[in-house]
Amino acid sequence: MTRPDTAPVRQGEELPLDALRGAMRGRVAGDVDALTVEQFPGGFSNLTYLVRAGDQEYVLRRAPLGPVAKGAHDMAREFRLLEKVSPALPAAPRVVLLVEDAGVLGSPFYLMERRRGTIVRTSLPAEYAALPDAPRRMSEALADTLADLHAVDIDAAGLRDLGKPEGFNRRQVEGWAGRWRRARELLQGSGDLPPPAELRDDLVIAWLEANVPAESAHTLVHNDFKLDNLMLDPHDPSKVRALLDWEMTTVGDPLVDLGLTLTYWTIPQQPGGVPNRIGAPAAGQGFLTREAFLSRYAQRSGRDVSNITWYEVLGHFKLAVIVLQIFARYRLGQTQDARFAPLGEQAVWLVQEAWRRISRETQAGAPFEATE
Repeated sequence: MTRPDTAPVRQGEELPLDALRGAMRGRVAGDVDALTVEQFPGGFSNLTYLVRAGDQEYVLRRAPLGPVAKGAHDMAREFRLLEKVSPALPAAPRVVLLVEDAGVLGSPFYLMERRRGTIVRTSLPAEYAALPDAPRRMSEALADTLADLHAVDIDAAGLRDLGKPEGFNRRQVEGWAGRWRRARELLQGSGDLPPPAELRDDLVIAWLEANVPAESAHTLVHNDFKLDNLMLDPHDPSKVRALLDWEMTTVGDPLVDLGLTLTYWTIPQQPGGVPNRIGAPAAGQGFLTREAFLSRYAQRSGRDVSNITWYEVLGHFKLAVIVLQIFARYRLGQTQDARFAPLGEQAVWLVQEAWRRISRETQAGAPFEATE
């Protein structure tokens, strides 16, 4: 979705402008004959472009190049989700046009409004340098927006059928375990992954399966909620202009979102190997600690977060799966994006960190037995 900084379109990811003009003509405002396209450089999944039609600006999203998993990168689903969410949650952008004909651009795509603001990725941007409490304010905005997302009435918004909330947590483990094993098989013999006894991936899966909690509630689950998916007011980091990247949103246990958010908040490197100076142990002064973030969310949402370790372990494992899938596509030559080269090592670190958290939990008195 929208990013504050655009760049020329990456080689191999260009859009056929004549076909795009034809799909837009008469269906959106603006001069499509004066169409220009740039690309938003962030993100590792769907491709996102800034499309200008004269004085009108839109954001275009489409699936990544190469083979994609069945059911993934469903642009029609994402479009229809935002149609229902945006009236109930101001942070959700308004969608404009859906084109399901894959013959136009090579895959279905949609256009949405462009919103402007600041996105904070791995360090404090210049516009916040003069605001001494900016780290605290954006931290609180992140926690509050997550709680507000989970407060959306899924029945009133017509969103309950978006997923199958009953048994959500167990299906999460089963689904992500299957994706991990398939990606691991693609890399078999490559030397990119350590042996199972060192990696501990099967032990992580076994622990998650053995300790699945009942769903704490049934709400919207964004499934990729993190600071750089928020667009903030450049002058006031406590104000959220937009919540971005809705492709994996479903209905399920809200603490699954919280666990993944804490994973992003505390890892020393973001996907791609970029140092994480926000939220991680070595973060700059003023950001909420993990514990303060948990407390803020609990206070805003009224939810019990005492069983958060299981959700954090799942968060680490899910992120490991996502980055390993992308890395496998890179190693198999399905994409040439050099940003993907470090993702194999990062997937390994995430799985091993999940095991370290399990080890601390079991040492604290929660018994767990599994064979290597």
